[in-house]
Amino acid sequence: MTDNAALTELATHLFSQRNTPHPNSHYYAVIPQNIEDAIAVQQLMINVNGAVAGWKCLVPQANGHLIVAPILSAAVNQSPVCGIIPSLLDGQVSALIEPEIAFILGQDIAPYCHYSPSEVDQAISATHMALELIQNRFSGDSQSSFYQKLADGLSNQGLYIGPEIDKSVAYKASHIDVVVRELKQTRVEQEFAGVHPCDLPQNPLYWLINYLAQLGIKLSAGQAIITGSYCGVVKVPMAADISIEYKGIGQFDVKFYDLLA
Repeated sequence: MTDNAALTELATHLFSQRNTPHPNSHYYAVIPQNIEDAIAVQQLMINVNGAVAGWKCLVPQANGHLIVAPILSAAVNQSPVCGIIPSLLDGQVSALIEPEIAFILGQDIAPYCHYSPSEVDQAISATHMALELIQNRFSGDSQSSFYQKLADGLSNQGLYIGPEIDKSVAYKASHIDVVVRELKQTRVEQEFAGVHPCDLPQNPLYWLINYLAQLGIKLSAGQAIITGSYCGVVKVPMAADISIEYKGIGQFDVKFYDLLA
């Protein structure tokens, strides 16, 4: 493993890129060499932030990559007017979001224990429609490795927690048709036949909780866990009234404003 002083230097740099309009997380002085380095940097960023509000994850990938990253506490929003650092894509300033389901822990999860799927299910007190807020912090011309992206938090900027949905509905949601509308427009802006990347949204929970417990990381009641987008990254306009509908499940409205303006 890379020495701790170097990883701390990298974590300080990466954390500083989270609140700038033109971030560049690429850092030639220190480059994580493996998953252990990347996870150590994530933990150092949590220490700098002071708390963690939750986690994003998928099941382990066939190529050996682990999709896991903390959601820092200052970056969680439940207000219908939500701050985000916008992205410039194709010459347009936009908010980047991923429609997901958030699982809320109703109890602390102690480290160094193993938890069965039923024990994990019992620990989930609520499920919500949610949006992962996305920010690509690597410059377009940088050749970033997976370990660099993992250390940086896999483009996570934050989390928007929408309305609560019935837990039994969430646990069956392998497919969700997602409709994204700009309310002042009469036509449907974007419509997706959503499919969960891990078959069922709770599947990554079982891996994540035991993986973090094995690392000695305690999870706390109230933290939110998101487990994959139903339709990848969706681009929506800033300062517009947006409707997000999970067909057959629920709907909510949100407007994004520039957090740094």
